[in-house]
Amino acid sequence: MKLMKHFFIVLALFLVSSCAELQQVVNSLPQTTGGGFGISNIDIANGLREALDNGIDKQVTKLTQRDGFYRNQLVKILLPQELQKVDKTLRDIGLSKLADEGLKVINRAAEDAVKEATPIFVNTVRQITFTDAKQILLGNNNAATQFLKNKTRSQLYQKFSPVISKSFAKVGADKIWSNIISKYNAIPLTKNVNPDLTDYVTNEALKGVYTMIAVEEEAIRTKLSSRTTDLLRRVFALQD
Repeated sequence: MKLMKHFFIVLALFLVSSCAELQQVVNSLPQTTGGGFGISNIDIANGLREALDNGIDKQVTKLTQRDGFYRNQLVKILLPQELQKVDKTLRDIGLSKLADEGLKVINRAAEDAVKEATPIFVNTVRQITFTDAKQILLGNNNAATQFLKNKTRSQLYQKFSPVISKSFAKVGADKIWSNIISKYNAIPLTKNVNPDLTDYVTNEALKGVYTMIAVEEEAIRTKLSSRTTDLLRRVFALQD
């Protein structure tokens, strides 16, 4: 009898053709861990936590390494719109090295700031409930990333901003950019610029963090080879 029950659970998972039907199946799953084909609410929540932990461990950590932003084309921080003309003008007049250095230091600041992210992410992931996990599982390929973004962005901005400001001073970015901007502003017929680089780099660093988490989430959702544990395989089979 139990075997037949398991068979019909599996059959239902294969036959569902819409999110509404999958929702009904997930709602009917047992509340505690069972054997055989059963998967519990606790398993689903733990599976989502594990997927997010993987994203944090594998992808966000990369951003804290030297050139973690600068040599990663997905998240490399380019100049804000108002400074792109500065970059082009400096290169046109033979100051490419100075322009390159300006790009490097803003990416270095982002690398320093991301080190502050992990404890906040870990705490948020631990608090994921089954209801959260169920909604994430039935969502699109970046639903877990969006959940983290909604829960952590404000707190991370407050953490990142002072770190980036201090990093600018530590690596000499404040002096480099002061030199760059003063040279540009001294060029005849150009309009003076004075951007808030700390705010800009803080927002770009946050964007980079969530981009890399989304990379890992999409891999787990779409590639069986990325589901490296039995728990991930069982949980994400529900959304296949």
